[in-house]
Amino acid sequence: MKKQIYIFSFIFIIASVVMQAQQVLPITKAEVLTKVSEENRSIKISEQEYLEAKADFRQTNGVFLPNITASHTGMATTNPLMAFGSKLNQEILTASDFNPNLLNNPGQVENFATRIEIQQPLINMDGLYQRKAAKSKMEAHALKIERTSDYYAFEVEKAYMQLQLAYKGVDVLEKALVTAIESKKITENRFKQGYLQRADVLSIDVRVSEVKNQLQTAKSNVENASNYLSFLMNETSDVIYKPSDSLQIGHFNIINSETISENRSDIKAMKLASNAYETMSKADNMAFLPRLNAFGSYELYDNQIFQGDASGYIFGAQLSWTILEGTKRFGKAQKSKAEFEKSKLKYEQYVSQNQLELNKAKRMLTDAENRLNLTKLALEQSEESFRIRTNRYEEGLEKTTDLLLAETQYSQKQLEYYQTIFEYNYAQSYLYFLTKN
Repeated sequence: MKKQIYIFSFIFIIASVVMQAQQVLPITKAEVLTKVSEENRSIKISEQEYLEAKADFRQTNGVFLPNITASHTGMATTNPLMAFGSKLNQEILTASDFNPNLLNNPGQVENFATRIEIQQPLINMDGLYQRKAAKSKMEAHALKIERTSDYYAFEVEKAYMQLQLAYKGVDVLEKALVTAIESKKITENRFKQGYLQRADVLSIDVRVSEVKNQLQTAKSNVENASNYLSFLMNETSDVIYKPSDSLQIGHFNIINSETISENRSDIKAMKLASNAYETMSKADNMAFLPRLNAFGSYELYDNQIFQGDASGYIFGAQLSWTILEGTKRFGKAQKSKAEFEKSKLKYEQYVSQNQLELNKAKRMLTDAENRLNLTKLALEQSEESFRIRTNRYEEGLEKTTDLLLAETQYSQKQLEYYQTIFEYNYAQSYLYFLTKN
């Protein structure tokens, strides 16, 4: 038994040295919130997704804006038709060029053409609906950023409370260890005096080892909570954070609502996404309609590179109608309609799930509030019981097992009380997150 106690003591000392070697950094919840809002990877990812959607929307400007291209082409040919046409474009034809021998067997002709071409969409109904869908998608991603920020604010609240709870656990168990060691001294003295048996001393030794083990676990919980905060803030994980304030009963401004608000940013985003699918379905149906586009070009010709002694232009409008493209467009329209119907079902399911979570969170808050009152009363009773039994034990009127039971119960009730405070605060925070618009 003594060997086990020495091993536990050695492990405890090593763990304490390691923890002290790590940097302990005090931090406030406001500082965590600021760093998370600026550095959190998930928030940055949602911002990049918004920029992607914004870029997709900008691409749809092509529905209104023209396409302008410029090119310069050089060629040499002995093809009769190409040679005659090149001279005609260059405006250098002479009467001798109509000689049948020259027409049929021309010499090599060089032609350089500079061309500026404009294509202007006029009526493209499918493009208009695609632009509308892209805008809805962009707005949905903007709302997603807002909800992602709300979620990580909630995560910060939870993680910071976990850190506070971990330090409370360390504090309770450190005091319990001091108490257990003091009880051990008293027990050993009474054993030497012949008032107690060896079994009483061994029971106290076991209790000391047990508290040391629990204390080590509590310190590991501090490190785990610190590492999670580091992850949220995108910081290095070799820092032990210490909260600037201790765990206390919190109060949140919770909106008393029986149903999930449709104005909540994530629900609005889901609705916009469903609208985008609906609009894309309409766009695919509009692809069956004809398109009207204007076009024009200005051309410069010469037999020398980058010259343009001859010029000409062309402009016009084209009404095009793809009457049948196999069954490709029919299949695409059917797919987009199915995607729209699926998005409606996902929206309804999401709202229903969140309504379920809201009802569950309300019950969780009520249960936590009831437990908080009960555990507070139990803590006060166990504290008084431990005080009475300690005094009686020092006077030799109490058994060692009864003292250990009272001390263990008092430590457990303290830990349970702080755990209940955490659960109560968490329930409030979660309910606030669910009802926040």
